[in-house]
Amino acid sequence: MSLKRSAKTLAVLALLCVGVLAQGAFAQEDIPGKKAPSVTMSEAPLTTVMRGKETPLTLHFRVGSGFHINSNKPTEEYLIPTELKLDVPTDIVVGKIGYPAGESTSFAFAPDEKLSVYSGAFDISVGIRPLSSVLPGKYEFRGRLRYQACDNASCYPPKTLPVSFEIKVTKAPPAPHKNPAQSPHVHG
Repeated sequence: MSLKRSAKTLAVLALLCVGVLAQGAFAQEDIPGKKAPSVTMSEAPLTTVMRGKETPLTLHFRVGSGFHINSNKPTEEYLIPTELKLDVPTDIVVGKIGYPAGESTSFAFAPDEKLSVYSGAFDISVGIRPLSSVLPGKYEFRGRLRYQACDNASCYPPKTLPVSFEIKVTKAPPAPHKNPAQSPHVHG
């Protein structure tokens, strides 16, 4: 890393730290007229999943206006990635969690740096596969989305958004019934 890039990185870190430390003195909500950074999740519809088969499920999130959050793969090691963690019911497997690509954006506090961020609406996909031993019925998933929100001037302490959704597990459809082979002999 070049000396110039190291100095820039230190300057960005210092600015981020000042924003985080300032939050310790005043809660964001305590500053009149100041909007607190937030991420919300849309209510997920009940998804039907067959035993033994992986089904993709999409969770919809929105970053509050005027803010952005680091993507799941931020451009710098010191940035906190957005990450979904789920507490999974017994005998249900969570496959790959798919995060969207971040939007490459530069900000006034580091005009020469491009950061990978989410702003506005973004989706996270989750593969859900109940094992064949799971009883049919509804199952609730709980978890959390960890993120760090920033505005155009500073970043705020990391937050955790509770996440919950339900799935309905069904039996696999019965195998098609095949007619037994007919005898070539004519019965008379």
